[in-house]
Amino acid sequence: MRPFTLNYTSPKVLRPVVTPYRFDASRQLNVLPDGRPAVSDRDLLLAAGTTTSTAGSQTHFDD
Repeated sequence: MRPFTLNYTSPKVLRPVVTPYRFDASRQLNVLPDGRPAVSDRDLLLAAGTTTSTAGSQTHFDD
């Protein structure tokens, strides 16, 4: 049985997530398709809130 409240807390269909940036291992930062650092895109930061990746936690002990 599904609790009644779950009908309103989660979407019926999950939308695919498209990340508009990728991690560049040689530069150790997230970059946009045009090569600019992802943190330089104000609209992206406002929409996503952050551009963190998991790479830092794998290479640095203090993340």
